[in-house]
Order: sequence, then C-alpha cells, then structure tokens
Amino acid sequence: MTTLEARIRALGPWFHRMTLDGVDTAPDHFLHDYPAVKWRRFAHVVPARLDGLAVLDIGCNAGFYSFEMARRGAARVLGIDSDPRYLAQARLAAEVLDLRDVEFREATVYDVAALGEAFDLVVFMGVLYHLRHPLLALDLVREHVARDLLLFQTMLRGESRLPIVPADAPFTERALFDDPAWPRLHFVEHRYAGDPTNWWIPNRAGAEAMLRSAGFGIVAHPEEEVWLCRVLPHAQHDPDGLIAAERRAIERDGAPAPTGGAR
Repeated sequence: MTTLEARIRALGPWFHRMTLDGVDTAPDHFLHDYPAVKWRRFAHVVPARLDGLAVLDIGCNAGFYSFEMARRGAARVLGIDSDPRYLAQARLAAEVLDLRDVEFREATVYDVAALGEAFDLVVFMGVLYHLRHPLLALDLVREHVARDLLLFQTMLRGESRLPIVPADAPFTERALFDDPAWPRLHFVEHRYAGDPTNWWIPNRAGAEAMLRSAGFGIVAHPEEEVWLCRVLPHAQHDPDGLIAAERRAIERDGAPAPTGGAR
C-alpha cells in the first residue's frame, strides 16, 4: 500500500467517490460512481465558466462539487461542513488534485451569517433533509450569502405531481390537505436508512414551495432532485406569482448567466 493509499484509507469511509492519483476513495460505494453519476445529469445548467465569481459549497463533504466549481474557473471557492473528517478528506483531495486555492472551513448552514460575505453561486446539495430547521436554513442562505444563483438538491419522497395550490383557502377547507401532492415535509422521528440525522424529507411540491418562500425563483429543474434557482430582489419576493414564470423558464433550456461578480 502506498503512502497516499494509507492516507485515504485512514480517513475512510468516503461518501464522495473520487480518483486521487490513481487511488479510488470509495471502490465499494453503495451508489457506485457517486456523486459523479449524478453531476453528469445536471452539470449543463451550471454556467460553464465561473471566472471571477465566488462560490460557497454548504455541506461540502469531501469537496467534489467544490472542485468542479474550481475547475470552471471560480475565483474563490469556500466549502463548509460540520464534520471534521469530511473536511480532512476534502483537504487531502485538494492537495492531490492540485486545487489548493479551494478553502475548507468547519461550519454549519446556521453559521453562514458569520462568514461575512456573499457568493455569486451557492451550492446547497444533500443538506436540507439532515436539518431540524430546514426553512430557517434557506432563509439564512438567502439573507446572508446568496447573491445570485443557488444550486439546490434534496432527497424527495412522496408524490412528485405538482398540485394547484390556491393563494388562500377558508378555515373549513380540509380536502386540500388530503391530496398527496400538497406541499409537505415528511418528519422522521427516529431514523431513515439507518441515519439519525434524516429529519425532514419533502415531496417535490414541498421543496419548490420552500424555495419560493425563502425568496428563490426556480429557473431550471434538470434532474428529479436538483434545482437551479436565482435570488429574487425582496421587492419581487412573491411566491404566489412565481409558479407560472418558473415553468416558462424551465421550458427554455440553457443555463442562466450569473449576474454578479466576485467582491
């Protein structure tokens, strides 16, 4: 076993499967070539070039998405995670991949205000369902760190159909809530998939409603669990009026161009 192999194994298990100087970090991954296999399904909606832009990767794990953003030319990439082992994996991967300008820091999504800076693209992948306070997290991201684009992913369960949700309903209305497609979060009191950190799992309508409620307009939905969103000015934060506009935007293929610049 080489020194690199020993270092990689000592930091295992790895959830991000990568090849580092010929060494596979997770050869027996239960999701096979993950997250690369997922990335290939939605990479086209992320701007091909991020030159001059700042990117924040929340819940960065071993840094796969941070590295992809750096390869697209981002001027600054910061990955944060609450798990020191994941951060150690990410720093080792950055060293081997010669992407040493990517910074990794121990923090949670609830700490983003303390970062003291805004980012042109926020990557928020695979975190929401691990949070006890998911809407608070989205509100904090919108208020403190998201300047333009949000790349968002969450596990989904339940109905994928999108219902027609009225802007209001009388107190006596009950049937709406019996519709499986009604926006909802499934609460996990104990464990799901053996993981005690799985707390709230939305259906599709629930995920999209939460994004709108936090002030994000959906511009692309390229993969079942993935959305690309744009931050709405507070004056335009009108969830009731967004759905039709989002559908029109999603029907127009192509990635939106970032409007910000690294500052």
